Amino acid sequence: MSDIAIVGGGAAGAAVFGELLRRPRRSGTLHWITGCPSPGVGVAYATGDERHLLNVRAAGMGLFAEHRDDFLQHAGRSIGPVSGGDFLPRRVFGDFVQAQIQARMMQAHACGVDFRVHHPRAVSLAGAAHGGYRIVLGDGEALDVDTVVLALGALAPRALKTVSAAALASPAYVLDPWGEPPPAPAPRRVLVIGTGLTAVDTIISASTRWPEAALVAVSRHGLLPLQHPAVPVAPYPFQHDLNNALLACDGAAAMSRLVREAIADPACANWRAVIDGMRPINARLWQGLAPAQRRQFLRHLRWVWEASRHRVAPASADAVQALLATGRLQVHAARVLAVDGSGPLTVTVRHRTSQEISAFEADRVVQATGLDTAAAYASEPLLAHLLRSGLAAPDPLQLGLAACPDGQLLDAQGRPRQGLYGLGALLRGSLWECTAMPEIRAAAHQLAQRLAPTDEPRDEQTAV
Repeated sequence: MSDIAIVGGGAAGAAVFGELLRRPRRSGTLHWITGCPSPGVGVAYATGDERHLLNVRAAGMGLFAEHRDDFLQHAGRSIGPVSGGDFLPRRVFGDFVQAQIQARMMQAHACGVDFRVHHPRAVSLAGAAHGGYRIVLGDGEALDVDTVVLALGALAPRALKTVSAAALASPAYVLDPWGEPPPAPAPRRVLVIGTGLTAVDTIISASTRWPEAALVAVSRHGLLPLQHPAVPVAPYPFQHDLNNALLACDGAAAMSRLVREAIADPACANWRAVIDGMRPINARLWQGLAPAQRRQFLRHLRWVWEASRHRVAPASADAVQALLATGRLQVHAARVLAVDGSGPLTVTVRHRTSQEISAFEADRVVQATGLDTAAAYASEPLLAHLLRSGLAAPDPLQLGLAACPDGQLLDAQGRPRQGLYGLGALLRGSLWECTAMPEIRAAAHQLAQRLAPTDEPRDEQTAV
């Protein structure tokens, strides 16, 4: 096995790094370029708010393909008795990821595996004379490797085009919902742009941090994520037939009709069973759509799919519903036309149903529009360098980078780039569903098998 570099310090990078650590190495060095002093948690699991919950039950969470019940065991030691059906704080999973990686590094060191962890960020990536790649780090160190795996996770948020320069420069406009709020008097009104998963966490935190503040959330459709049931639902008995029929469909509209019919079937005990039963084929469904059909899905169906597929824990849904019931939270289906001022800010919107234009004044506006995958516009130096050099190309729908279904990136001429792979959010254009841990750990395992095809993982007597 030759030198391999994994770029990205979040859970996706940790997953493939940990998978490769378990594979006996006869030669070469495994590099993990984390870009942070505390790798493993990334944006998703770095939150310290205990009310920010995982959107997958504890039994379904794990970092590696053979995860078994290791997260449950870790959570039990960390916070006390838990069950597989619980939705636990995301912080607990972040701690778990770091513990798993530490254990695997100790095992690898004991077995003589040659690996290095680099905390500076990767700032450039170019083809090397020997046919591999040269990565330059923020501290000036250069690494020559044969294979690179980009697991960069969520891109840095970009301000909406409708936000004025004055508003963006004001501490009243919060571009990063995960950052600490600037010191300021408690706001009377907080306006959240977005109503997805990120917005739910933002609303919950704001309601606790500023108990007297009025809360407003705005998005084009005004649809909050739907919630998981309190207990797992029975599978749809005809899911196999439905999935085969979906794979034979021509276009998202035909798929949507079949899904609606299945949900209306008296044999379907709960609509969530149908959506969850599609999970094994979601990537194949996406790949079967022509570019024009993908655009149609993104324009007309994405919003309802996101709300149905990426659901919130019952406790999170209850917290938001309580805010709605008391009138403290208002949700509007509207397009943001302008954000201006220096604090308080004025947010001008056009309401979806009436097309009327109105304005809200808010002491704080938080942009919580969720995952940004528009690599062509990213401020990430490494991505910008990759695109300028032609080693990689943006997905035509701005869903990460152009790639093959197996994660191999395509260059500016549309050719597979030998030894250059993506993992996680960067592959949304080729896989669509690739950001949840079940998909990430499966992809990490498959990629590790591809990069080390002749090596088999060592058997573990105990979970780490």
